[in-house]
Amino acid sequence: MISNHLFLISPIIYQTQNPSSIFLKVPTFLTSNTTHVVKASSFPSIHSSISNSKKRLSRIATVEAQNVLQDYLHSTRGYTFMDAEYISKNSPHFVQLLLSQLEHHDVGVAGSLRKFLWYNPINEFEPFLESLGIIPAQLPLFLPPGMMYLSDDYLLLQNFHALRNYGIPRNRIGIIYMDAKEVFGYHNGLLLSKILAYQSLGLSRSMVIKLVVCCPSLLVGDMSNELVIVLDWLKKIGIGNDWIENYLCGNYLTCSKTYSSKRMLDAMQFLHKVGYSEKQMHDLFKANPTLLLEGFGNVYIFLGVSLKLGLKINVIYSSFIEYPHILSNKCARNLLRVFAFLRFIGIGTEDIACILSNHMHILSCYPVKGPKTVCRQLKVARADLCQTIKDDPFKLISLASKLKQKNAEYLSPYDPSIHLDKTIFLMKLGYAENSEEMAKALKRFRGRGDQLQERFDCLVEAGVDYNTTIGMIKRVPTILNQSKIVIEKKIDFLRNTLGYPLQSLVAFPVYLCYDLDRIMRRISMYVWVKEKNAAKSMLSLSTILASSDERFEKYFVNVHPEGPIIWEVLKKLSHEDKS
Repeated sequence: MISNHLFLISPIIYQTQNPSSIFLKVPTFLTSNTTHVVKASSFPSIHSSISNSKKRLSRIATVEAQNVLQDYLHSTRGYTFMDAEYISKNSPHFVQLLLSQLEHHDVGVAGSLRKFLWYNPINEFEPFLESLGIIPAQLPLFLPPGMMYLSDDYLLLQNFHALRNYGIPRNRIGIIYMDAKEVFGYHNGLLLSKILAYQSLGLSRSMVIKLVVCCPSLLVGDMSNELVIVLDWLKKIGIGNDWIENYLCGNYLTCSKTYSSKRMLDAMQFLHKVGYSEKQMHDLFKANPTLLLEGFGNVYIFLGVSLKLGLKINVIYSSFIEYPHILSNKCARNLLRVFAFLRFIGIGTEDIACILSNHMHILSCYPVKGPKTVCRQLKVARADLCQTIKDDPFKLISLASKLKQKNAEYLSPYDPSIHLDKTIFLMKLGYAENSEEMAKALKRFRGRGDQLQERFDCLVEAGVDYNTTIGMIKRVPTILNQSKIVIEKKIDFLRNTLGYPLQSLVAFPVYLCYDLDRIMRRISMYVWVKEKNAAKSMLSLSTILASSDERFEKYFVNVHPEGPIIWEVLKKLSHEDKS
């Protein structure tokens, strides 16, 4: 008797254009009560057909397909449940492609897909690599030739598990696979030994994970001597592993960029050659960590251009030391554009050299438009624009800057910073243009760019190192939300009245944020009890100023019988001064 269900199966073996994907042609299932009909066409690889499977699939169908793929990988192919589950739930494009092989996606998806997988072996590398974070469009570049099953490449699985067991997130392993694929062919635990070698340098596990994900080349070949030297050098200038891990890696290292330990070493060697002291280098990297990570690519180009123009190298190096913001790739790129602009409009080599040597620190802050655009907007000839800028180089800023000027007035060559844009000032502190960090900074800093610059200069003129000042400001932005006069008064009171060294301000920059009356009242009280031998001498400013009123009275007022009387007198005098 003929069965109610008649299956006509005509498997035809063929090979696709991709030699790594060999499939059976999909059989046609004919039955008297069939709900689903599987398309009678070959199951394509994900990278060649994902554009043809853009139907909106229901969540239920997707979940069923994920479960079928998970069961196939675990029960049929023998992979661990954890691996099978992760692959099935993190390869959405591949799952969508599986579902696209069905005529209907409403009911019975699981049964139809199981039948499909019985007769159509899949290229397991496709969902596996997608689950590691490699996008479908890039898969053709990384599929191993002549292989379909993950088990065929046992070294790949072995090294994948080594990375996963160490703690590297699965969706970051794909970055390592793309940038350093050869490490997945290591034998006998070699990959793990390389990772542990970096940990032996005193780096924490979390820091090693971040480093190898952002710099996969560290795992290729021998241990990176450059990284060892960089870490030793950083330690020598006073930057320890804690800061590198908690601040540098935590806030600045990102997987979207590629980093190089050699580039970091080149950056440090360049600063040493420029003439930076260990302290200056320490302050520079603390204030602007991206300089260490990204190096000085544009700066090197600008240096070469400047030398060809005839600028003396010691003049250029002096500018780099006096105005560290020039060392950012952004500012160096601005200077290169200025050079190209000046050359295009016909300014001679000697004049360009003179303009750059005298105004490098200002011009570096302004991205300029193209000279053709400026001529068209101003309706002037190149020769006229050339003469205008030769007569007054700061016209270049007012006429060609891409940044909107708050005041269209002519920029005086004697005081170019008077119209300094707030964004430009923040860029000099190391904030990246159009970044989230810049957006936050624009809200925290109050005042015009020239006002902020004036307050900043006030600190530098008082004797605080330039880069140290940047570090202080980035830690406590509200310092610059006060007038120059108030800042000067507080510094003068600290040094000349209290006798505290300027270094105490560096250690506790929040001092500048306290109300001057509070400072004078509390310090006066402290001086009185100290003279009565009721308090230790030269206590830190934070101990005196940062404590609550209750705690201050306990330790600096009530420690002497006459203390409360003196404290009331000081508060009364303070109140009278205000009124």
